[in-house]
Parts: sequence; structure tokens; C-alpha cells
Amino acid sequence: MRRRAEIIEGTAAHLRTQDPGGITLEEIRAVTRTSNSQIFHYFPGGKEELFLEVARYEADQVIEDQQPYLSALDTWEAWERWRETVLARYRAQGQQCPLGSLMSQLAETPGAPVVISALIGRWQAEVERGIRTMQASGLIRAAIDPVRCAAAMIAGIQGGVLVLRSTGDIGHLEASMEILFDHLRG
Repeated sequence: MRRRAEIIEGTAAHLRTQDPGGITLEEIRAVTRTSNSQIFHYFPGGKEELFLEVARYEADQVIEDQQPYLSALDTWEAWERWRETVLARYRAQGQQCPLGSLMSQLAETPGAPVVISALIGRWQAEVERGIRTMQASGLIRAAIDPVRCAAAMIAGIQGGVLVLRSTGDIGHLEASMEILFDHLRG
């Protein structure tokens, strides 16, 4: 299974620099030093199946890149570190969003919506847990609905990322996070 993971990781690294729409299996084989038989051994569905696995990998990276802060939203300092980590990730990424590019290519592929739903669910659950922890400590008002506020946070981040991808301007992402943090602080 290590070879399968290497193919996924190598493909992901390559796709971060390319538009997935124009990439061929020949190119993937060359980049990952993989034979045709290995590709189809690990990914019988070919390029579509491989790209779906790369999308799962990239979704995991979205969460992993925010650690350890995302899992420890128990002080305002932790929330600020998390926000800076999110902003730094998207500043570095710029208009190139590997997961977004893959998901647009895989829109009609069975399983693609599940990848995004799982990512959003995991991300939102972490933020919701942070809000509940802060409420238990008296640092966020009890009247704040953790589920709705966490949903708004993820929607604000994703909306800001969409604008960033379209315009190259991170200001919308910064603004949405700032306003939501202000709301949490009350």
C-alpha cells in the first residue's frame, strides 16, 4: 500500500502546479515513476479514480495544515493562531487551489460530493467543538449557536477562498474571518 500512497502523493504534488484538466496518465506515470500496470492495479478506474483519491488526500491536507491549532480552539490566542494559519495557507496557495481544481474536474464523478461533504463536516465539527469549549469557559456567550456559527465560519472561509481563486485578492477571506471572530467575541 506504500506504493499506492506514493502515487497519490506524487500526483497531488504535481497537480498543485498544474490544471488537472490537461494532465494525462502518461504524465502522471512519468512524474510518479509508475508503470501503466501499477496505475491500473492501484486505481482500476484509471485517472478518474486516482484523481478522486488525490482529492481525498488534499481534503485531509486542508485539516492537517491547520493543526495543532484547529484541534485546540480553547483560548482566544489559539483562535488567533488558527486564523493566521488558515490565512497563511491561502496566501501561500494564492489562486491555485488543488482541491478546488480537482473537484471542478470531478464534479460528475461518483464520490466527489462525498469528499467535499466529509471535509466540510470534519472542519465544521472542529470549529463547533472550539466554540463549545469556549462557551464552557465563559469566553463565548451561551446564546451563540455553535452549529450555525461553525457553519458560517466554514462558509465564510470557503467563500473567501472562492473570491481569492477568482481575483487573487485575499481580503474577502480576511474580512469574513475577522467579522466572524468579532461576532464570537461579542
